[in-house]
Amino acid sequence: MWILLVLLYGLIKGAREVIKKKALISSTVMEVLIVYTALAFVIILPDSKNAMGINPSFLFWIAIKSFVIFLAWLFGFKAIDKMPISIYGVLDLSRVLFSTLLGLAVLKEVLSVYQIAGLLLVCLGLFMLNRTRKMSSNKAEGVETVYVVLAILSCLLNALSGLMDKILMKSVTSSQLQYWYMLFLLLFYMLYIFIAKAKIRWKSAFKNGWIWLMSFLFIIADRALFIANGMEGSKVTVMTLIKQSGCLVAILAGKFLFKEKNIAYKLLCAAVILTGIMIGVI
Repeated sequence: MWILLVLLYGLIKGAREVIKKKALISSTVMEVLIVYTALAFVIILPDSKNAMGINPSFLFWIAIKSFVIFLAWLFGFKAIDKMPISIYGVLDLSRVLFSTLLGLAVLKEVLSVYQIAGLLLVCLGLFMLNRTRKMSSNKAEGVETVYVVLAILSCLLNALSGLMDKILMKSVTSSQLQYWYMLFLLLFYMLYIFIAKAKIRWKSAFKNGWIWLMSFLFIIADRALFIANGMEGSKVTVMTLIKQSGCLVAILAGKFLFKEKNIAYKLLCAAVILTGIMIGVI
């Protein structure tokens, strides 16, 4: 059951990357982030009664998780706004490496021979992807190094958040974790807007239907992931591998929705990585 829940999360995650790209066409990064977070928080408010009674000591760690996600989303949205969705979709697979290393270092999980072989294939696929920028003659496909760095930092922070989910779900419920981390996340974005004096076009942002769709999918995917994290026997290393199944959604959307180039080569890179993922899961 936890494998199916994580697979659901991965496929929705892939769809959300495409929707992010669509939402950013008519709204700025910060407009999408604040409205997206606010709508998602409103959606979970009816479940707030189940979030009460949490031990105050856990609120601190949930706030830390929220700050990690605050940075991860900020970096990730800036990257996805400036690069082809197909490249971002494959780059996002790098969180497999980070999550595996964190699982090994912190949770003392042990990798099987299959998982080691799978990770080597993941590394190979990511290395192959680096050639994409050099191969392309299409200026729209050119990606500045700074945005690649932001995408990788986002993956690292998301991996750290996933590790914290696994640890926190031993002591709190999925309703408690989702409610409090969304509340803290909303506060962090509001504070950022106030300090940075970011201009937000609230009316047009709330009319952006892609943000609404993204918010609903986010709540569904996160709840599935939290429940999976709380199930006995679930492993961070295996869960991280399964999550990446959604990368095919992003790559194919790059071809059919955004008319991006070099899709065949990017699919090859993804195929190498996904082969590694399947070997690791087996």
